[in-house]
Amino acid sequence: MAHEEEYKVKLEVFEGPLDLLLYLIKKEELEIHDIPMETITTQYVQYLELMKMLDLNVAGEFLVMAATLMMIKSRMLLPAEDRPELEEEEEDPRWDLVRQLVEYKKFKDAALHLEALELRREDIFGRDGADAVLDGTTSEVALHDVGLFDLISAFSEALKKVKSEELREIFAERFTVAEKIETLGDRLRREKRFSISRMFEGMRSRHEIACTFLALLELIRLNQARAVQSETYGEIFIERAEGIVELVPPLVEEVPAPAGDGE
Repeated sequence: MAHEEEYKVKLEVFEGPLDLLLYLIKKEELEIHDIPMETITTQYVQYLELMKMLDLNVAGEFLVMAATLMMIKSRMLLPAEDRPELEEEEEDPRWDLVRQLVEYKKFKDAALHLEALELRREDIFGRDGADAVLDGTTSEVALHDVGLFDLISAFSEALKKVKSEELREIFAERFTVAEKIETLGDRLRREKRFSISRMFEGMRSRHEIACTFLALLELIRLNQARAVQSETYGEIFIERAEGIVELVPPLVEEVPAPAGDGE
């Protein structure tokens, strides 16, 4: 009997460990110059585990940062006089990390400012286009694309809502990423836009949620869907990408059964 080979999502993680740390610091409303290492390390490792669970292509630098955070956390538990000699000049083991984050944040903010200026220039119309702006035909809510860490955060929240699964439920249901790509594609044809919380609504197993999330990442990678929100850390919406005439999910080749199976 022919069976489907599981669809593999190949997604590059373009943001690095400093991006994830800055995201967590802002999301948890932490002070960048006084980072609570217990909180930030726990959060960072949780995100790393979610990325591994999704089989994303996580670069080694993420693991190096995890080790660094754990080292800083352990050193902070020691009295200052018992810390390694190399740290004598540093009163706080966090300072090197803080310096990296502050410097990186400056470059990141500068890049965002330049991007905002570019977008502002795109919104400048000549006299011929002025009426289109004044007649109320512009979007009611300004939307912007969300990053991978925002999506992983929504994925994490969906997993937390799943009740403890019984073994019979886990083995009774079998989902594939390919099927979920087709399901989401059909939904985008019908609705064109829906919230990510509604996307996960009614799902009872972690496996189904993971397959659905990977299907979403693949549709975004293929520029068939967009994830947007109107405010930072606000509700995330999935919408059909502009210019897509027809959503066609990638086909998964069927693997023929070995000869002599008798099926």
